[in-house]
Amino acid sequence: MVYAAGLDFGTSGARITVIDASDVVIADKQVLYSQLPSLGWSSLWLAALHKLFQVLPVAVRQALGAIAINGTSATVLLCDAAGNPLTEPLLYNDDRGQVHRSRLTDLAPAGSPTLSATSSLVKLLWWQATLPRATFAQARFLMHQADWLAFQLHGQPGLSDYHNALKLGYDVGVLAYPDWLLGLGFTRLLPKVQAPGSRFGSVSTVASKRYQIPLDCLIFAGTTDSIAAFLASGAKAPGEAVTSLGSTLVIKLLSETRVDDAHYGIYSHRLDDLWLVGGASNTGGNVLKQFFTDEELQKLSMKIPRDRPSGLDYYPLSKPGERFPINDPTFLPRLTPRPETPEHFLHGLLEGIARIEAQGYQLLQSLGATPLAKIFSAGGGAHNPTWSAIRQRYVSAPLAIAASKEASLGTAQLAQRGSQKLNAKPETHKES
Repeated sequence: MVYAAGLDFGTSGARITVIDASDVVIADKQVLYSQLPSLGWSSLWLAALHKLFQVLPVAVRQALGAIAINGTSATVLLCDAAGNPLTEPLLYNDDRGQVHRSRLTDLAPAGSPTLSATSSLVKLLWWQATLPRATFAQARFLMHQADWLAFQLHGQPGLSDYHNALKLGYDVGVLAYPDWLLGLGFTRLLPKVQAPGSRFGSVSTVASKRYQIPLDCLIFAGTTDSIAAFLASGAKAPGEAVTSLGSTLVIKLLSETRVDDAHYGIYSHRLDDLWLVGGASNTGGNVLKQFFTDEELQKLSMKIPRDRPSGLDYYPLSKPGERFPINDPTFLPRLTPRPETPEHFLHGLLEGIARIEAQGYQLLQSLGATPLAKIFSAGGGAHNPTWSAIRQRYVSAPLAIAASKEASLGTAQLAQRGSQKLNAKPETHKES
């Protein structure tokens, strides 16, 4: 039996999930960064990688035939010719380079993800402006978190996937770097980009010995954590979507049509011949936890009438600023009037978040995305039946619980599909 493994490197820890050819989970292990020695980020990720393989049974490690890794989008490192970090990583939410964004406004197309204050390309501009000239001259590879960790296994620096490379400026429409990006003078640093789930290479001799992984185990191009979670959800057909009801509200709709609109905070990821269209709102569980504990949320939800409206018109935000479906950094929360009973207040909050979700899906479809057919719900809020009943009143499509919320499972499935395609016929992919 040959297994596939997916590794998910998140903000607080890392997880590995191993599956067989039928997607049955063989092993699932997690390590929290807080359980490891306090190190710099790259050393911490490497320690987590070691730990994850260490806790897998040797028999499982020796049966691995395919591995892929996901990481947080726009978390990047600058590395030398040997793939060693020259800088500490800049994380997905690091916006220290935002003053350099103006350099891109006349170059990048309107709506480009590179125009975000936290994009990979803005981070690269910040390094160019702030690093000692000699240090920047040593740089040979910009690598995303998932790229660098996969490199630890296959030994070839400078390989990436087009999900991670989107915020670097890679054009997923034509599968190439655009001329405006190549004109910035960073060509030597840009990774070679492949389709997620395509073959990077075999496990290196060093990694094979270190982790007791077979030399013929293949490493496949990975993805970002949010797309990996989508892959694990069970959504597969155009019109199917995933709503993540976590600390924030994130929606992703599988569409036959690409939709990009920076005015509304919308952009698309390529998913084979389809497009994963969506956006992320600042509403969500963070707002609820400002007012209620987990236990209170559970008890009060049971008191809420599911079949009638609250009569309240809230736009729940924890602080000013919204990203989607309204993209306005000054947008104000609307949390008044405050009713007398806590369950009535919670009713209004859940209803407000449900309206934002519905507005998001309506907006995607008005801009040309495939009509909504089914919503898979993920995150903690997906298991609140009262909230689900309220949401169902606002969205036109039926709701279902996501098959899994684990990004590591989606990444394992990506590796498994890549292996199956490779075995079925000669692989072709375009590199840039």
